[in-house]
Amino acid sequence: QVQLTESGGGLVQTGDSLTLSCAASGRTASTYHMGWFRQGPGKEREFVAFLASNGHIASYGDSLKDRFTVSRDNAKNMLYLQMNNLKPEDTGVYYCAAGTGVWIPQSTDQYDYWGQGTQVNVSS
Repeated sequence: QVQLTESGGGLVQTGDSLTLSCAASGRTASTYHMGWFRQGPGKEREFVAFLASNGHIASYGDSLKDRFTVSRDNAKNMLYLQMNNLKPEDTGVYYCAAGTGVWIPQSTDQYDYWGQGTQVNVSS
């Protein structure tokens, strides 16, 4: 069992940076593959980033790689999402997710556990 708690969201302006954090509880949390998803107003949940349990394999949603960076600190059971040059279309609730057998990182059904989300609002 893993519990995930996101933090770091807020209201920012276009062009600002923001770092989201996800705290994972449980002794084996560091063995889980982790992902970030987001859901904008009236939109479906969208893949943002993935990071394998060893921290060496990462992938990003379309056109996000040049602005977003995912990282983790397994010693602290933490996952991070550094977001730069934020745009109004980045607005939404950001969720972290954890799974053991994640073969298609972009697919929500690959993940076993989800956090409650943290709201990010980017004003124009």
